[in-house]
Order: sequence, then C-alpha cells, then structure tokens
Amino acid sequence: MSAFVTKQKAAGFAVELTCRSIGTSASAYYQRATGQRSTRAVEDQRLLVEIGRVFKANYECYGSLRVYKALRREGVQVGRGRVERLMAANGLVGAKRRGRAWKTTVADPEGCERPDLVNRDFTAERPDALWIADFTYLRSWEGVGFFSFVLDVYSRRCVGWQLSGNMRTDLVLDALRMALATRRHGADLQLVHHSDRGSQYTSFDFTQALHDNDVLGSLGSTGDAYDNAMAESFVDSFKTELIRDRVWKTRTQLELAVVEWVGWYNHARLHSALKHIPPIEYEALYARQDDSSPHLIKSGDSK
Repeated sequence: MSAFVTKQKAAGFAVELTCRSIGTSASAYYQRATGQRSTRAVEDQRLLVEIGRVFKANYECYGSLRVYKALRREGVQVGRGRVERLMAANGLVGAKRRGRAWKTTVADPEGCERPDLVNRDFTAERPDALWIADFTYLRSWEGVGFFSFVLDVYSRRCVGWQLSGNMRTDLVLDALRMALATRRHGADLQLVHHSDRGSQYTSFDFTQALHDNDVLGSLGSTGDAYDNAMAESFVDSFKTELIRDRVWKTRTQLELAVVEWVGWYNHARLHSALKHIPPIEYEALYARQDDSSPHLIKSGDSK
C-alpha cells in the first residue's frame, strides 16, 4: 500500500485522493512511511492499558458498557464506542451469563407454611424492606459445598451469606443471622424475607428465627424460578463471574474466593439496575437523600 501511494505521489497525484481511492487514510500512509505512530494510535495504546486493568480487576466479566462506566467513574475521558472498539480488537469479551436454573430445592410437606407476600414484585423503596434468599452448590476437589445468601432487594447488597458442606438448616440460618446483624437499628419499619419452599426455609428453627426478629416470612412456589427470580439472577451472576468452570482444590481456597467475590460484589461491582454504581454506594446515597427526593427511592427488578 505504501509503495503504491508513494509511486502515485511521485507521478503528481495527491496523497489524500490516492489513499481515499484504495480505502485507507492519509494518516495511515504517513505513519507507515515515516515509521511514526499517530497520536490516535498512541492514545489507543494508553487506553488499552486502562481498559485491560479494569477488565482484569473485575473478574474479566465486564462487557464494554461496564468497562466504559468504570473508566468514567475514575475520571478517564473516553467514549463508549472507543472502548467497545478496542475491546473487540483485542479479544476482551465479558462473561456470558449461563441463564439456566440451579436446582437445590427440596420441599418438606410437613414444613411451616407462609404466604407469598411478594408475588414476583421484586422492588423496594428503601433498604431493609425486602430480603430474598436462596442457596446453590459449589465444587472443590474435597467435595461439594453449598453457598447460601440473603440479598437486599433495594440495593442488591449481599447482606448475609454462609458456606457449608451440607444443606442442613444451619446453612440458611447462619446467612440470616449475618443479615440481621447488618439490619439498621431503631427503625420500626416492616421487613419481609422471601425464599422458595425448600425444607430449610420452612423448618421450625428458621420460622422461629424470623418471628423472634420481627421479620415477615414469605414463600414462593416450589420449582418455579420466577417466584424467586432475583435470587436466581444472583446465582447466575455468581456462577458466571466467579465459578465459571473453575474447581478449587480445597474448601478453604473456595471460601476465600467467595469472601473476596462478595466483597467485590458489594463494594465495587457496577449494577445496571442501580444506575451503574455498587450496592454499598447506592445505600449511602439513600442515607444522604432527603425524604422528599424521589430519584433514588425505588429500586427496580432488572439485574
């Protein structure tokens, strides 16, 4: 290409017109001819370093939109299209959600009954209004483990969790106790805890713990993912972002990885439903706002 343009230039043809006729730019020609990189190419390389840093720091799960949002939060001046172009050109692809249900629910026909107080409306106007809970399985070379969690619907914060080698009631009770320890004191506002009808959640001990802490229990139907859709979405994110196809050698290594991921999820992960800010920051915004300010009051049901 450079030789052809140079030959045409020597024959008296304008470089710009020649380059346009063969589908390239004059700047590309001059860059090749002089061996110097264009200002844009230098800037692209600098931005690519920043993009790679953000991508790696966030479990290599962010797509171009979240990488762009993260860079802008840091004050990096860059357009979304440029981020998308550089990521695509360098093979940086966010993790793809698997979108399949993870079956761990075993109902107990003798369990304590509670009504469905949510009816698939996973929205809340404040923190500590609606919690959702579930658990899923994990693998290590030492065997299968189980991860239970409690999410605050308003902020998407994981307010409680537990890792165990079995599915006994303590698995979900310990997650509930952790969540209760984070509950704001001094408020007499109603709190609903919603889960599926797994035997752990309908057990006497779990039901009593809800009652003792003035929490209204709510149960979806058995085997219907839509009745606990936000919990299913969280499990999908957890499996996609942390687990993928990894298998840890020991349960201790797995637990450390979960601790790190939950910390990142609460303090750093950008959530589209929260205007691309982390859960902890979203709750802090709520705490600072006036009661009359409506702009952050209601959290929707998107991921």
